[in-house]
Amino acid sequence: MPKHAIPGYARLNRTHKLSAAGVAAAGAAALVFALVPGSADAGQNDRAAGQNVKPVAFSAVDNAAKTQSETLGKQAEASAQQAEKDAAEARKKAEDEAKAKEEADAKAKAEQERKDKEAASRSADRAAAPAPEPAKTYSNDLDGWIRESLDIMQKHGIPGSYDGLYRNIMRESTGNPQAVNGYDSNAQQGTPSKGLLQVIDPTFQAYHVEGTSWDIFDPVANIVAACNYAAATYGSMDNVNSAY
Repeated sequence: MPKHAIPGYARLNRTHKLSAAGVAAAGAAALVFALVPGSADAGQNDRAAGQNVKPVAFSAVDNAAKTQSETLGKQAEASAQQAEKDAAEARKKAEDEAKAKEEADAKAKAEQERKDKEAASRSADRAAAPAPEPAKTYSNDLDGWIRESLDIMQKHGIPGSYDGLYRNIMRESTGNPQAVNGYDSNAQQGTPSKGLLQVIDPTFQAYHVEGTSWDIFDPVANIVAACNYAAATYGSMDNVNSAY
């Protein structure tokens, strides 16, 4: 049978439907409120026990907020500790760098002082050192030849005196450095005596003194070689009083 044929039935319009939905929602809310501690329909004991109890939803929010606050506090504390640690490390690094620079500066200063001291010492040594003696000069005559020869002989440990050299030179060549004996036994054998002290070539070459000329007619070389031979043979030219 059609619904409109049923006695007392009328089709629900939109307004009727919304009213019914509101009634259902109100009933559900009343049911939930009755289950929450401290509601109007709860017993006296429940109201007493629940006076200081917050609704479940708000308690959960407080717990979450408290947990988040504690987490943020720990993070802030950790950040503060890390910042303090970083600051301490930065201070130590700065102190170490400052100390290293101070040590480097002190070392550089000490090195410079050492160099300055050495330079001053060298300057003082140069100032205190006596000026080198000027080169000794000799006259180009018999006196000068004898004196130069005596200085060379002294350096090489060859004995002899001015008088001994002069006496033998005057007897052998009368002071002529170019004198040659062309008539004695040495000349007859092809080795004439030459120079101030009449030395033959083999003797001159055997007793030549280093630092003098290899020219047998050089007056100084001739004297020194002859005196070197006389020292080896007679002990000194001073001991020679005749042909030798």
